[in-house]
Amino acid sequence: MKKILFAASECVPFVKTGGLADVVGSLPAYFNDDEFDVRVVLPKYTCIPEKFTSQMRYVTHFYMPYMGRDRYVGIMELVHEGIHYYFVDNEDYYSGKAPYTDAYYDLEKFAFFCNAALSILPVVEFRPDIIHCHDWQTGLIPVYLKDRFAGSEFFRGIKTVVTIHNLKFQGIWSVDTIKAISMLSDYYFTSDKMEAYGNGNMFKGGLVYADRITTVSKTYVEEIKTPEYGEGLHGLMQARSNDLVGIVNGLDYRVYDPENDPLIPRNYNVDNFRKLKKYNKTALQEQLGLKVDSKIMMIGIVSRLTDQKGFDLIDAVMEQICQDEIQLVVLGTGEERYEKMFRYYAEKYPEKISANIRYNEAMSHEIYAACDAFLMPSRFEPCGLSQLMSLRYGTVPIVRETGGLFDTVDAYNEYEHYGTGFSFANYNAEELLNTIRYAEYIYYDKKRDWNRIAEFAMQADFSWNRSAREYEELYRELLED
Repeated sequence: MKKILFAASECVPFVKTGGLADVVGSLPAYFNDDEFDVRVVLPKYTCIPEKFTSQMRYVTHFYMPYMGRDRYVGIMELVHEGIHYYFVDNEDYYSGKAPYTDAYYDLEKFAFFCNAALSILPVVEFRPDIIHCHDWQTGLIPVYLKDRFAGSEFFRGIKTVVTIHNLKFQGIWSVDTIKAISMLSDYYFTSDKMEAYGNGNMFKGGLVYADRITTVSKTYVEEIKTPEYGEGLHGLMQARSNDLVGIVNGLDYRVYDPENDPLIPRNYNVDNFRKLKKYNKTALQEQLGLKVDSKIMMIGIVSRLTDQKGFDLIDAVMEQICQDEIQLVVLGTGEERYEKMFRYYAEKYPEKISANIRYNEAMSHEIYAACDAFLMPSRFEPCGLSQLMSLRYGTVPIVRETGGLFDTVDAYNEYEHYGTGFSFANYNAEELLNTIRYAEYIYYDKKRDWNRIAEFAMQADFSWNRSAREYEELYRELLED
């Protein structure tokens, strides 16, 4: 039995701020449990719902020296839906209403977490063959295994995999600060290790010392080797290219399933969506006060409203979009200027535009099930999950060709009569508008082709099964080295 430990800062259903939590919460269930024992370690945040904390079992506690003090480390465990979770408890670090708070304090609490996550393993008597670290919050684990834990027989030979979910976030502060909170010596703070552009960089440590690096799409692997997308680490990504692998994220098809989704008014599948999907549209139109018309093209957006997601492009052409025979339903929060922009157009065109400046899980499902198309013109997108959800629901994605969007959406070809969505290459508002209008043309004038695109989209397989097989192969190769 190969033992794998996922280390992460968030995980559904306990705590979520983004796609990282979906991956860590979904993927472990898809491994072959005859060969792999996959467990997860997380901080025990006080914001985890009581329905989960009340089920956790207290294992023990000890005190760990950290930054000149002995600090409390409690160990809680929970088996949830067949997966074994460990929670590192310390209320000084993990209280509050959200997992991430003050930028400086986040560095300290996750450096503490990396220490504690390793320190609890002999206590719970689980020695992983591989520790799979997710994003910068766990970046110090591979470094610590080569440093303070290297002398222990228990830790000797443990391999590490680091997954980059988004290279934009790296855990950066001054060298002196990172040195103090990591408790690592001067040896590690050189340009070939944890120093970058005069600062200390926690994630860089993990990317230097991990045995393998993965990221969440094959295109993003190539993008992060370039200055444009490499966030200052493109040289390191080039240097480690032999150890760098792209594995596209999957989607939990048990949760996102139009045939059995309890959150949508009318269930449907690939065989009957032509007849039944429209009932979700009219239900959403009624709910949001839009003009009720099953024939009008409805476009959905479910997103953080940020520059990364391409909202500056949408802003540039929003007035033109509003002149078209479409409806636009937006769900999300983010930068104030984009929140205001959508509110303004919703007020100006109340029968066409619905701005829902909040997040609501049930409404997100309703939007995926109701809309004809889904808009996602990201500046960069390591993988993206929203386009996978829209494919699953037969809601045709309109995307920019970057990262995982390029890997998962096949641009419609009018001559071959094949495609699962529409895409444009350059980060340009005019290209975005032209692509939306081309999609409108197919929707209104070539409805049979449109339905075929939606059918191909629903038949695409982006379940975790495929991704899990690729991770299993990676783990086997690593353990054979």
